[in-house]
Amino acid sequence: MQPIIEHPWNLTEQQAFALQQSLASKIVTENQFTDIKLIAGVDVAYAKETNVLIAAVVVLDAETLAVVESVTAEDVEQFPYIPGLFSFRELPSLIKAFAKLKNTPDLVVCDGQGLAHPRRFGLACHLGLIFDVPAIGCGKRRLFGFHEELDAERGSIAHLVDNDEVIGCALRTQEGIKPIYVSIGHRISLETASDWVLKLTPKYRQPETTRQADQLVKLTLKALEIAKLI
Repeated sequence: MQPIIEHPWNLTEQQAFALQQSLASKIVTENQFTDIKLIAGVDVAYAKETNVLIAAVVVLDAETLAVVESVTAEDVEQFPYIPGLFSFRELPSLIKAFAKLKNTPDLVVCDGQGLAHPRRFGLACHLGLIFDVPAIGCGKRRLFGFHEELDAERGSIAHLVDNDEVIGCALRTQEGIKPIYVSIGHRISLETASDWVLKLTPKYRQPETTRQADQLVKLTLKALEIAKLI
């Protein structure tokens, strides 16, 4: 699986801001897909005291949530941590992991934001656009916007709003547990994105896509660190 849009990654902060603003207008905020049979989750883990990182993509069966395929890529940090520019830090390594996939996912769920972003172009938007794949942003924390208090039960939802614009939603995936934040990445509506996130969270707060990818990067990084110590 290769990107269909390519651009430089070695950018200054201001160049990255400008690129986000340029690409944001290309995001599709309605459903543009047929059947969703395979769903991918992505994550990146960073080694302590070095610039090494591990990027992972895990593909699940959309019906059973069983793992179909998982791949990792070892890489090094190429972009500093700057709030709002998360995708420039993680996507180059994720692209290397996606290139190893044998199965092409019909939907990608990102552990990060989509439209719920100051320039309406978070990680899920960037990934969805360059691969031209439906994508959802699903963050553990609110980056931008405000919402009303949710009811306590699973499935409760409240729009995430910025200047009267709905940019995402807060979704309670488990009763009494703090919500997660869902937003459009690309080629999917907010309602459909929220429905999928709820389907992907039958037992836990986070989607199974995120949980599986998170576990994989942590295990891979730990094994790498142990191997380099021996």
